[in-house]
Amino acid sequence: MRQILKKIRKIEIKTKKLVDGLLQGNYHSVFKGRGIEFSQIREYVIGDDIRSIDWNVTARMNKPFVKEFIEERDLTVYIVFDASASSNFGSTVAKKEAAIELSASLCFAAMNNNDNVGLVLFTEGIERFFPARKGKKHVLKLIREMLAFQPMHRGTDIEKTMIALSNIAKKRSIIFLISDFMTGDFSKSIQIMRTKHDIIAININDQNEMDLPDVGYIELEDEETGEVMLVNTSDRDFRNNYNRLINDRYSRIVSKFRKVGIDMIRLRADEGFEMPIKRFFKMRERRMVR
Repeated sequence: MRQILKKIRKIEIKTKKLVDGLLQGNYHSVFKGRGIEFSQIREYVIGDDIRSIDWNVTARMNKPFVKEFIEERDLTVYIVFDASASSNFGSTVAKKEAAIELSASLCFAAMNNNDNVGLVLFTEGIERFFPARKGKKHVLKLIREMLAFQPMHRGTDIEKTMIALSNIAKKRSIIFLISDFMTGDFSKSIQIMRTKHDIIAININDQNEMDLPDVGYIELEDEETGEVMLVNTSDRDFRNNYNRLINDRYSRIVSKFRKVGIDMIRLRADEGFEMPIKRFFKMRERRMVR
């Protein structure tokens, strides 16, 4: 526990600059309260928008009344975190480590915006669920859970996870789905969730997954299935075929999300994520202005 607390403090210090300097202003602009909730019905006064007139009440009272709404400022944010075995891979930094730092940054940004933050840890389904709440104490608890979590399963099933989450998250939420997306088809569940929630997909991979280095014969092990294969990375044809398969797979993932109107951010575990995240927030902000 002492080691975990040290790691939490280290993450808090490391992510503070990002949250304060890069994310916070953009986060507030992009994810400020977008919903409205009913407040009251009152008598019409000159200058009111005629589109807000409640015609049913107006007919009953024989004089015009309008509906008043207030902006729903509190947002609900969920970090949906892929903790499957493949997240342990990393040539210099494990994908899981990078994902925890990113998740912590998003949690702190949401906290500074006074939003509710929740966490879903999943592998072949949801293994741990933490309801969305406010406050620094709650955010630090979520980070501690991500650091200490030991999954029961090795594989990844986004389809099953998102279907289960759709039954839990009743209120419209912002969902950051963080994964390497090494899984089967999940188009159906994503499409269902997209109708109610704002989903941002974050793809974290490693350079050596995308581009095999020329280091001779090596054993490649599938972290999730345990399957081991001996390959010759000095074989140029093999490397070219591997790279083509990886790029085709990535293109299919992008196509899946684009088809249902979901944004995806591509990050590398061995590189900083500040600039890609900042570019994404700027892009979303420009889109909102249009």
